[in-house]
Amino acid sequence: MTIRTALLAGTACLIGLPAAADLTVFDYAGFEDPAFHTTFSEKHGGSPDFAFFGDEEEAFQKLSSGFKADVTHICAGSVPKFVESGLVEPWDLSRIPNWENLNTDLVGQDISGDQDVFFVPTDYGSTAIAYNADEVPAEDVASLDVFLNPKYQGRMALPDNVDDAYALGYLATGTTDWTNATDAQFEAATDWLRQAHQNLRTYWVDPGELSQLLASGEVLVSWAWNETLPAMVEEGFPIGFQREPVEGSSLWLCGYVNNVEADGSEDKAYDYLNALLDPAATEALLAGGWGQSNDAALSALGDEALIEVGLGPVDAPVLAQLPMAGELRQKQAEAFERIKAGF
Repeated sequence: MTIRTALLAGTACLIGLPAAADLTVFDYAGFEDPAFHTTFSEKHGGSPDFAFFGDEEEAFQKLSSGFKADVTHICAGSVPKFVESGLVEPWDLSRIPNWENLNTDLVGQDISGDQDVFFVPTDYGSTAIAYNADEVPAEDVASLDVFLNPKYQGRMALPDNVDDAYALGYLATGTTDWTNATDAQFEAATDWLRQAHQNLRTYWVDPGELSQLLASGEVLVSWAWNETLPAMVEEGFPIGFQREPVEGSSLWLCGYVNNVEADGSEDKAYDYLNALLDPAATEALLAGGWGQSNDAALSALGDEALIEVGLGPVDAPVLAQLPMAGELRQKQAEAFERIKAGF
């Protein structure tokens, strides 16, 4: 999941590839892979220019300070902040042929229908229970309450990520749509996470760290991104990945926003977005560990290909980590910091 974990020091770095110019894509390192935008390159004779950022707060600050890019790759949690800032403008859905083929769980009511669409999801992953299948029986991970089980006290971990943590907290307390979470639902999720905190060994920062914790035996159970599954299988580790606990699991998603006052070609901005949604990019994205939001193209690869990377169909509730109100996200961020500090 390089999209979420690649960190580059210092300022944004502009890199000129064999380029079709007139378009600058502001992105996480790793997404410049030409295999992800082949139809763009075929049409324009090369890749766009790329500028890289380490995290979305850095991207926001750079753009707010006048840095020019045409499209920016962000995850759903950052969308309200970008929209409210006036940094982005709506996409014209009539220019996105695959819009109707996108996974409806990822599109969501808040960014579809009659409303302006500022964010088009392109890639996603799942978050579920990763566990040592030799040490943890399947029945113990049949419920998210495994994170409250004293049997595994000090042998469990959660991601150091407020969105993933609250996805878990909401699911565990019966909320599968956080876009309009009530105060009562927020408090229930917070209380549950506070209980789970007492059982944790640590909060992991990146999947490599989690893999080491699992391999060493320090951690037996963790809330984890799907890339942990193929990575640990490749290492010969007895990894289990439970996406069907009774309460469900979550999907995180990322996509592109259309920057205002950009210097490049608007036509090429749409060509680039459409290239990422094209079936020509589906297998390449999956090989990188990401599901493509084009559900029709992704489904054509078959369930086995998706299951291998932890993205197969599930018979359980799914909380899609869609954009939420900025006020609610801020409340969650503040509460999460207090929980990690032991309060």
